[in-house]
Amino acid sequence: MQSLKGTGVALITPFKKDQSVDIAALQNLVEYVTKGGVEYLVVLGTTGEAATLTKEEKEVVKQTVKQANAGRLPLVLGVGGNYTAQVIEELAPSNLAGFDAILSVSPYYNKPTQEGIYQHFKAIAQKSSLPILLYNVPGRTGSNMNPETVIRLANEFPTIVGIKEAAGNMVQGMELIRQTTRKDFLVISGDDAIALPLVLAGGAGVISVIGQGIPQPFSTMIRLGLEGKIKEAFELQYQMMPSIDLIFEQGNPAGIKAMLAHAGVIENQLRLPLVTVDQDLEQRIENEFNKLKK
Repeated sequence: MQSLKGTGVALITPFKKDQSVDIAALQNLVEYVTKGGVEYLVVLGTTGEAATLTKEEKEVVKQTVKQANAGRLPLVLGVGGNYTAQVIEELAPSNLAGFDAILSVSPYYNKPTQEGIYQHFKAIAQKSSLPILLYNVPGRTGSNMNPETVIRLANEFPTIVGIKEAAGNMVQGMELIRQTTRKDFLVISGDDAIALPLVLAGGAGVISVIGQGIPQPFSTMIRLGLEGKIKEAFELQYQMMPSIDLIFEQGNPAGIKAMLAHAGVIENQLRLPLVTVDQDLEQRIENEFNKLKK
């Protein structure tokens, strides 16, 4: 899917002080990143604190983003879990209306074997009416999707169109690029810090966290990388590296919410068990953000 090349952003879910979903702030965020030049939006992923949202709140988030986007950018919906049958239930066409693809995380906590991961995504691929991006994030799931499993799925199921690779392992990302025999299969970075190197190695772009805080320079960097303008791309990479480190220092999405609150896009509110960053880190995030805005 050519529309999923470049920078996608994993949208946070803004909350008010009373912990309700902040619809106006979510509308502001969609406008902020769209004007910043990102290529597509990812809704209800890990960064969106989807695990803390009720079914009704998830529907509010989906409808708000669709309405605010107004058809301008492709939309990807996070649909994943560690109970295969339940994930399949969420693939009803009515639940996917208005979205262009789904992002489905490898099963977490129960730590399936590679064969179990394969069978999980095989079942999803046979039921989904939308293209599927696999999502490998061992730091959260407790297990790694080996490149061989990913390539097996890609070769057998045309509806599996790519992977968000967030193992933090550049070599593994390169193995995926090297081994795939499908020219249309997208290897997308799930790590902001190595997104540019993976693009230069043949990756299709990134699904980013920092990209919603500083959308203009980050999405420009990825486009420059895709165009082979290496020097200009790395100049931006080096400017943004401190901010990338800082927003993950005390966990995601605490860091990016602090940045977006400083930018005036949202209120700095999270749901327990997540908490806001401490004052020292908040100040350092603000300082780096101000440098990038000069």
